Amino acid sequence: MQTVKVNGQVIPEEAIQFELERLVRFYAEHGMSQEQIRGQLATLVQKATEQAIGTKLLLDEAARLDLPVSDAEVDEQVAKIVQQVGGQEAFEAALAQQKTDVAAFREQLRRGRRVDKLVEKAVTGVSEPTEADILSHYESHKDDFKASERVLAQHILITPDGDTATSKEEAKAKIAAIRERVLGGKDFADEAAAHSMCPSGKEGGSLGWFARGMMVPEFDGAVFSMKDGDVSEIIETQFGYHIIYKNAHEEAGDADFGAVREQIADFIRHARRGEAMTAYVEELKTKATVEMG
Repeated sequence: MQTVKVNGQVIPEEAIQFELERLVRFYAEHGMSQEQIRGQLATLVQKATEQAIGTKLLLDEAARLDLPVSDAEVDEQVAKIVQQVGGQEAFEAALAQQKTDVAAFREQLRRGRRVDKLVEKAVTGVSEPTEADILSHYESHKDDFKASERVLAQHILITPDGDTATSKEEAKAKIAAIRERVLGGKDFADEAAAHSMCPSGKEGGSLGWFARGMMVPEFDGAVFSMKDGDVSEIIETQFGYHIIYKNAHEEAGDADFGAVREQIADFIRHARRGEAMTAYVEELKTKATVEMG
C-alpha cells in the first residue's frame, strides 16, 4: 500500500486494512456478491484509504475541540466489552496480549467516543428515508435483491472413529442402519437427536435454509438434486457419512420487498450519513496537509 500522511503523521497500513474490511463486510451484508467485491477491490482500497484519512482528520478535530466525554460513558463502554469477552479476567488477559493497560484502553475509548460525538454533530439534520424512497430504491435496483435458490434440510452425520478401513466400514454400516429405520417409518429428527455426530443433531438435524455453495460439494450436489420429502443415499464427505432429509426447495427470484425493506432503509440511511460526513471531512481537508505517495 502507498504511504499516506496527514499533517506529517503516517497513517498505519493496519488502519487502512481495518477500513477495507469494514467496507467489504458492509457491501457483502447489503447484497454484493464476493465476485463483485473482488472486481471492485481496487476501488474499495482507494475508498478505504480515503476513510482512514477521514478518520485521522476526525480524531484530530475531536481532540482539538476536546468534546466532553464523562467517566460514566467510558465505564459503560468498558462494562459492555468486559461482558462481550467473557468477564474481567478475560478482559485483562486481552489487554495484556495487546501490551496495553486499563488506563490506556480507557483513553482510547474516550478518544473514540469524542469522534462519535463529532460524527453525530456532523450528520445532524440528515433526513430519514421515507417509504417512497425505500420503494423507489427497491424498484430501480431489483437485480441487487435477487433471492438465491435455497433448500431447507435435515441431516444425520456419522464420523468414523479413525482413518482405518474398519472404522470407515463401521461408520458406514451405522448410517446405513439409521437410513433403513427412517425409510421404515422412524422419525428423522428423533434418529438425528439420538445418533448424529453433528451439533445440529440437538435440533433434530436441522440445517435451516441454505443456498448453493454453502455446503461441501458432495453434500451440496446431493441436496439440490433431491425432491422435497426424499431421504438421500449415503453421502461421503470430509466429515464422514451423511443422510439428508429434504424439507423444501425455493427457486431463485426477486426478493420480497418486505424481506429487504429494512436492509434498503439502512443502506439509504448509511449513504446519506456518508454524504454528510464526506462533506464535513472535505472541509477538514482544506485545513490539513494530506500526502500520498
